Amino acid sequence: MTDKLTLRFIPYSEVESLESDERVKRVLDVVLTNKIVILQGRLKSIEEASLIQSTMALVGRIKNFRGVELAVIQPNINDAWFEKVKVGIARALIGERDSLTIIGPAAIVKEIKRDPKKIELLLKK
Repeated sequence: MTDKLTLRFIPYSEVESLESDERVKRVLDVVLTNKIVILQGRLKSIEEASLIQSTMALVGRIKNFRGVELAVIQPNINDAWFEKVKVGIARALIGERDSLTIIGPAAIVKEIKRDPKKIELLLKK
């Protein structure tokens, strides 16, 4: 038997019109099927907290579910005042589509390492 790794890409357009609780539920539904979610953009901080809270409530209630690993990757923005204003205006208009959020079940994802030039997703055997 071969173990499969399944990634599920969720484009920003699929979640932008959802309410916060629906957005968290959409992500959690995918993670509960042992898939790693790659979300274009990022969840709001309150949504991230809600996702963590929801997963902690499920630990022990769902067989082999141990929570989630979550990482957000954003492009580096230099410290120039004009650059910060430009990025702030763009994000206000179209959301944080320039970010990437990776969420995976802790039973599969061992660790997510980030640095400015790459991401490493370490999996459990």
